[in-house]
This record gives sequence, C-alpha cells and structure tokens, in this order.
Amino acid sequence: MAAGKDYYDILGVSRNATADEIKKAFRKQARKHHPDAGGSEERFKEINEAYEVLSDPEKRSQYDQFGQYFGGNVPPGGPTGGAEAGWPGGFAYTNVDMGDFGDLGDLFGSVFSGVGGSRRKASARRGSDLQYDVTLTFDEALRGVSTKVEVTRAEQCPTCKGTGARPGTSRVTCPTCKGSGHVTQGQGLFGLSRTCPRCGGEGTVLESPCTTCKGKGTVVRAKPVTVNIPAGVTDGSKLRFKGKGEPGTGGGPAGDLYVVTHIKPHPYFSRDGADVVMELPVTIDEAALGTEVTIPTPTGDRVKLKIPEGTQDGKVLRVPGKGAPRLNGKGNGDLKVRVKVVVPRKLSAEEKKLLNAFANARNENVRAHIR
Repeated sequence: MAAGKDYYDILGVSRNATADEIKKAFRKQARKHHPDAGGSEERFKEINEAYEVLSDPEKRSQYDQFGQYFGGNVPPGGPTGGAEAGWPGGFAYTNVDMGDFGDLGDLFGSVFSGVGGSRRKASARRGSDLQYDVTLTFDEALRGVSTKVEVTRAEQCPTCKGTGARPGTSRVTCPTCKGSGHVTQGQGLFGLSRTCPRCGGEGTVLESPCTTCKGKGTVVRAKPVTVNIPAGVTDGSKLRFKGKGEPGTGGGPAGDLYVVTHIKPHPYFSRDGADVVMELPVTIDEAALGTEVTIPTPTGDRVKLKIPEGTQDGKVLRVPGKGAPRLNGKGNGDLKVRVKVVVPRKLSAEEKKLLNAFANARNENVRAHIR
C-alpha cells in the first residue's frame, strides 16, 4: 500500500471504530463511488484498499503502528523501507465475503468478478406484443368468426434461419471476452466486470453476417394471420392470441397478438353485455288493450311476445336465453324488448270524435300529483 494515505479518513470513520462500523462505512462509500453508479474509479480503488487493511486485525495493527501496510512483513528500517503495494498490488482479498454486504452484493453483483460473480451471457428475450383492430358485423360478433389480420412483424430470416450468419458459416467465439460475454478490469475482490464491447454480452460474434437480414436474424414482413373470434364479443373486446406477436430472440418465446373488436351497428338490435336490446313500436290501442306480436330474435328464429294490457312507454319485456352467447361459455343472455308507444300524428274527424268520447268517459287526471 502506498504510504501517506489515511484509510480512516477515506472510509470516514474514527481510529477507534469497531469492525461493524468499518464495514458499514465501507458499504456506504462503495455504493456511492462505484464506477457503474457514476463514481470515480480511483476513489473506488482507494475505498477497497482502505477496507482491505482496516477490516483485518493484523493488517490494521501494522497500519496503525507504521502508517501503512507492508504485506505482513515490516521491512528493515521501519515504515520507510517498504515498497508500495498499490492497486491491484497482489492482495488476495480473501477475508471479505460479498454475503456480508447484503443488498450491496445484489446491487453490484453482476459487475464483480471472483466473488460469486456469474458469467454474463445474453439471455433469451421474449418477442414484443402486437395489437390490431378488427371490424365485425353484428351477426359475426354474435356467432363468432374466423378472420385474417394483416400483421406487420419481424419474422425469422428465411436465408439464415434466424442465426444472423451467412449460409455455410456460423457465429464464432468472441476473441475479446473468450466467450464469457464480459471483460474484467482490475484484480482482487472488486475487479470490475463489464459487458464485452465487441459482442455485447453474447459471447459470440458474426464474422460473415447474412446479407438478407444484415446479421439480425429477422426480417420485417406483412403477413396475414388467421384468428378465431369467439361468439359473443362486444364492441371494444380485447382478445389475446398467445404466441402470434413478434418472434423472440436468442431462443425466447414469441410475443402475443391482441385483437380489439369493433362492431358495426344493427338496424334494430343493440348490445348490453350478453343481453341484446330491441325497441318495439306498439300503437296506443295495443299498449292499452294488450296484444301478442311476433318478433325476430338475434339467434335467427321468431318468437311470440305478449304485450300486457296497460303497458307503458319504455316498459322492458324479457325473452330469456335469446340474447348473445356469454364469452365464458355459460349460456346466452336475454333479449330485452323495450316498448315504444307510437302516438298517431294525424287523426281523422271520426278518430278525434271517438277519442274525445273515450276521454270524457274516463275523466282521468293523470297530473293530479303535480301541484
């Protein structure tokens, strides 16, 4: 170690600091000044150097006595006779376990070598998800349909079959990192491990890239994809088709395709979830006297619907099970028939006479509650 350095000052502790206090101070300083966190590499080396000495009782004793550490042997003539150890100085850093530093080990574990650091390899990546809109007729949404979606996505290169290498060649071990995916700077406990700048962490490089995909392994193409729209979708339903999105890289799985449905309006049917709503016009006499009418249903058949005597405008009558299929597969919704009483716009003289007689006979005040 170089003479003249105040290790206690470097770590920010007093000379009578305990081992735990030194360890805590080291964690704080290492976190703050690590090069990958934007700190100074020289400062980081000093912090490691200081901790290496002060964390070991024998080294600390020699440092306290002579003002520097001489690797275990005090040279003749006292503290001035030793040679500088410096960084990396040959220290083995065997007294420190990264497990002692808890979340610090997790934070910087990927860039430390020699202490539980693992080889950095490019991992398989899942492909991106894609989303497209599909417009359906009212009937298609009710019964379900198989349709094609024109999807633009990256596909496996047909020339290199996804390897990125020109046919007849293959990827080779990166000569810079020797296939490890990372390069190491420094020695000892805190040798700095960084992603290999040449292979980007993959451990292999392309010497002869595929001329079709330029080494990417994929080409962008527009391709029709068949999707099965289930019966009962509504306007705005979002359907997921697993594995029909962008292909993955490095052996990773493909992403998913999401299809959002948009339903064209129907002349007289509308949707309320799994229920289908229909507005049914009736005359004044039909509403007052009651009647039975035949109506169409969304399922294609026709049913008879009884209009009760005295039915009011806006009354909703239900036909069970004649709505849309439920997406969860549990039967159908209902057909909800909303009655609309139609008032005649023009009356003949005879009709007016009859209505006046009817009104006089009833002598009803329907607004008696309004004061």
